[in-house]
Amino acid sequence: MEAIHHKVVYPTGATKWILIITAISCAILELIDTTVVNVSLREISGSIGATTTEIAWVVTAYAISNVIIIPLTSMLSDLFGRKTYFTGSVVLFTFASLMCGLSTNLWMLVFWRFVQGIGGGGLLSTAQSIIIGAFPPEKISTGNAIFGMGIILGPTFGPTLGGYITDNFNWHWIFFVNIPIGIVATILAWTFVTDREGAVKPRKIDWWGIIFLVSSVGSLQYVLEEGASKDWFESDEIITFSIIAVVGLIAFIIRELRIDYPAVNIRLYKNFNLAMGSLMNFMLGFLLFGTVFIFPLFAQISLGWTPTQTGVFMIPSALCSGLTMPIVGKMLGSGKNPKTIIIIGILITFVFLMMMSFSSPDSNQYNFYFPFVLRGIGLAFMMSPILSLAVAGLRGKDMAQAIGLANMIRQLGGAVGIALINVFLVNKNAEVRGSMLGYVTDYNNASTDRIAGLAQNFMSKGYSAEDAQTLAYKTMDGMVFKQQALVSYDQGFFVVGILILFCIPIVLFIRYKKQEKTKAISDH
Repeated sequence: MEAIHHKVVYPTGATKWILIITAISCAILELIDTTVVNVSLREISGSIGATTTEIAWVVTAYAISNVIIIPLTSMLSDLFGRKTYFTGSVVLFTFASLMCGLSTNLWMLVFWRFVQGIGGGGLLSTAQSIIIGAFPPEKISTGNAIFGMGIILGPTFGPTLGGYITDNFNWHWIFFVNIPIGIVATILAWTFVTDREGAVKPRKIDWWGIIFLVSSVGSLQYVLEEGASKDWFESDEIITFSIIAVVGLIAFIIRELRIDYPAVNIRLYKNFNLAMGSLMNFMLGFLLFGTVFIFPLFAQISLGWTPTQTGVFMIPSALCSGLTMPIVGKMLGSGKNPKTIIIIGILITFVFLMMMSFSSPDSNQYNFYFPFVLRGIGLAFMMSPILSLAVAGLRGKDMAQAIGLANMIRQLGGAVGIALINVFLVNKNAEVRGSMLGYVTDYNNASTDRIAGLAQNFMSKGYSAEDAQTLAYKTMDGMVFKQQALVSYDQGFFVVGILILFCIPIVLFIRYKKQEKTKAISDH
């Protein structure tokens, strides 16, 4: 083991940075494609003749294949060699992007989105292990900061890019834009990516483990993505997939703990900090994807923003994260306690969510700039230490496995976050609407005066008394809808804020000794 340790050669100079830029570009590309179609679904459904329910499959297919492949990347990387696997994933992702853009009907597009997700999922974890592997152990927090920047930038830039392309070109270009980037990335990956140091080809392939994992994680992701539209457990389909998810997960855990060549080494979770890191990663996904999901809806429904306007607004927040990441990396590198840094991040994010929960109908983008700057800084303070925590003291194959698990758990956290926020908003909307309509009656002077004023206004524009009255009621209904949506979103931000505070006790459980980090690394 010691002999291998002396052979480790880290890339230097231009080679190192080309390698890092190639890896991070591929990771960002994969994450952009998670959210890039969200703002364009209406355009796509109109163009290929799909209903709004069916078109959601374009997002679901990508998410399911992503979550299935991410935990298996470490094994696949050792099986084919990291260089071949990473380059192959870029080629698959690029080719699937071309086919998505050329798709002429819904199921063709859904199939190629699924294939694109298999290529994309292979890029994410492998990119992280390439970036971390480019740094010696004592500089690992710098590698994590660079990767963390990609995780924040990808989902944030997706809707902006999607909105801009859809508004100015057509939806096919959302996919075609990946092709030139993919071609350059393929050439760079084949030239600069190396196989993992000390990688050993698996003796046997754990087919049963893979089958259980695919059925469990794929079914769970399906339930989370489709549950809201199918009314959750009122639907036989959702119940069936939930049972498959639970049974598959139990079978997977039993299988992986019993054999000595597991597809995913879940024994790593004996490491307490790794388990805690995963829990925090789940919350990070919840926060990152949950707020990216709730804010565009809030801005477009309650404040009447366009998709491009909403997307562009998210960019300063991501840039603040990008600028804060290296500072946090330096703090970690100089031996600052990661627990303190994470708690500061949680508190900053809490303040952001509380400020958002006091939005009013008069709120405009100037009211949101400062909260979103806080969101960017808060996420940066949480991201790097959590990424470091999830892989602290691990090397080689274990490190690659832990990275795959951490990324899968973060993606699932995002899916759970979006599903729960959706359920909360639907119920809250109904509740708020019920209590608001109690005040819009013939016995309430304020509402009768408002309706009479609106009707008068329409009559002055030449409408008949009957039409003016109908339009006045419609306008009033629109006002109530905007108000109820606003109240529901405010309460949504508030509840997520309270949930974030529950992470503080988890952070306090993490064991951290200052010398532990260097000791754990020198032991390997």
